[in-house]
Amino acid sequence: MVEATFDVADSVGHRYRVVDYYDVGREKIREYARAVQDFHPAHWSEDAAGELGYAGLVAPTTFISTAAMLANRRLFETVISGYDVFVQTDQVFEAYKPVVTGDRLISDVELTSVRRIAGKDLLTVTNTFADQTGEVVQIMHTTVVGITGEEVDAGIGAAIERVIMHGVNVPARTASSGRQSVANPVPETSPRLSTISRTRIPRTTIRFEDVAVGSELPARIVSLTRGDLVNYAGVSGDANPIHWHDGVAALAGLPDVIAHGMLTMGLGAGFVTAWLGDPGALTRYGVRLSNYTVVEAAAAGSVEFTGRVKSLDPETRTAVVVIVAKSAGRKIFGLATAEVRLA
Repeated sequence: MVEATFDVADSVGHRYRVVDYYDVGREKIREYARAVQDFHPAHWSEDAAGELGYAGLVAPTTFISTAAMLANRRLFETVISGYDVFVQTDQVFEAYKPVVTGDRLISDVELTSVRRIAGKDLLTVTNTFADQTGEVVQIMHTTVVGITGEEVDAGIGAAIERVIMHGVNVPARTASSGRQSVANPVPETSPRLSTISRTRIPRTTIRFEDVAVGSELPARIVSLTRGDLVNYAGVSGDANPIHWHDGVAALAGLPDVIAHGMLTMGLGAGFVTAWLGDPGALTRYGVRLSNYTVVEAAAAGSVEFTGRVKSLDPETRTAVVVIVAKSAGRKIFGLATAEVRLA
């Protein structure tokens, strides 16, 4: 493997605030809920959301990743652009306040960590999202592996340029610009963490007294077609062709087109919140990806979700749920947990 010709560790701490806000729209919430096959009524009906105490449609747990795709573009195109391809490995969502229709989100972006393991760079990017009140609604940590050289075909960059949608730049393999860019610096006073997600009374259909350590969630099997992948790419803004173009997937060393890691995470989050009955009762969701879901042109792929209660805290009436996701007999989540509050 040919190692990167720059030291990306020099860029750790690079931070900026996105100039424009992300306007959370009602139809965008519905589009995203459809894309991750999450049909909880609170994502679709104002009346259903109102019954749970929300001022508008409540966004699915992983919805914030759509805003992060826009916010992080500058970082990946100019600061850590010296790689041929990125592969997502870990994702953590910390929820402090439910995201609802009409929220205007501002994102602070930071490259918070770089670790070198077995000759590969693992880069962690942190997005801190605050709404129009100045309160942090969610913090998202994304870890990717930056890959260069022999692990992908040398022609993958040119292949992507030929098929990528207009308006999306393909990062050039150039030296990192590091900390030198200071445009849109993050103000010294950071937004305050909202307490709403941890103080509101959850309206879950599952009560704390109804579960015990070892209790199992009802299993769910989700089917994924090429159409689902194309739809998710458009809705989320993740236009990586490995999720919809056979040729590019092959150049990346993949057996076929694969589902987005964030798509499978969205499915997993919906699996948990459907059991809860209140999407805002999930306060932390972390996933480590260990494999992928292959989606062939002639046949749909599938993911089976199961879960069990790992631990309970009677003082806070909270639970930790372990989620298992399998596709074609392979575990696609190496470790996945959801921290939830119960009525």
